[in-house]
Amino acid sequence: MDARTLLEDLFGRIGPTATRAVDGLGEDALTARLDPRANTIAWLAWHLARGQDAQVAAAVGREQVWTRDGWARRFDLPFDDGATGYGQSAADVGRVRASDDLLLGYVHAVQVESQDVLAALTDDDLDRVVDEAWDPPVTLGVRLVSVAVDSLQHAGQAAFVRGVLERTGRA
Repeated sequence: MDARTLLEDLFGRIGPTATRAVDGLGEDALTARLDPRANTIAWLAWHLARGQDAQVAAAVGREQVWTRDGWARRFDLPFDDGATGYGQSAADVGRVRASDDLLLGYVHAVQVESQDVLAALTDDDLDRVVDEAWDPPVTLGVRLVSVAVDSLQHAGQAAFVRGVLERTGRA
């Protein structure tokens, strides 16, 4: 198996994992918190897609799906269009309110874009430095692994929250 095929498989796991965590939940469950400062399923799903969208687009010089395809307008969140969730407060987490269909529509759109990017990559592309602010500098291959791991962590967190809500009769 080559590196691109492996990355396609890795990224291909994000959407289904997020879907299992979000699909079929109403607004109460999507915005429920396990404690007053905990992240909600809605925020986790939005953030995993925003982080992936922003980082993949920046790494390959594309416009983000968020702005290009009108997702920012559809979500109508009280944040700058560049916001991805990094460094947001507990109050900001509570401001992310969206239906499961809207959340999963955006997650899916980002997955399609990421798979399109991955399909065009060569081994040489994966060795290209995309961020010199780190020591050692970050290559595209390393950035893509980091993005996928972060997205899967957040999808897993959302699945955990859903499980707790279901077991406690809140979903």
